[in-house]
Amino acid sequence: MKNIVFTRIDDRLIHGQVMTAWLGYHSANEIIIVDEDLAQDDFTSMIMMSLVPEGITLKILGSEAAASYLQEAEGNEKIIILVKTPQVIQQLIDRSVRIDHLNVGGMGMKTGRSKLFKNITASEEEKAAFKQLIEAHGLDVFVQVVPQDKKEELKKYL
Repeated sequence: MKNIVFTRIDDRLIHGQVMTAWLGYHSANEIIIVDEDLAQDDFTSMIMMSLVPEGITLKILGSEAAASYLQEAEGNEKIIILVKTPQVIQQLIDRSVRIDHLNVGGMGMKTGRSKLFKNITASEEEKAAFKQLIEAHGLDVFVQVVPQDKKEELKKYL
């Protein structure tokens, strides 16, 4: 299995906090965005690729392709996984991808979501997915905007 160093839910995907804080903190050299729609959107994918620093590999894959890739033999990759919702993490785990820790960075307000913690919002389905990840899979799910911030365990707010 590939070396996953950090997994984050952030509906903005590639942005300053990921590029300046988390990438360096984990000495990552590869980013995997797991998003079915984005994997089919060449234009937006090209824009995302232009935002990644030189020397960092970016792959944008659907959940099935991502799971297959992540199960390949480990090389010298240090991978950050970025997704928009907890359901995608559930899909990866269901496809035998080992994830132990999940950072919740940004889930903005949209129809069907309510406030969960500070600027984190979630629908009832997303809350149920978080509970499943924590209770059934034993994931450490936490909110932490940047590495210097204190971790807040998400289960206190579900």
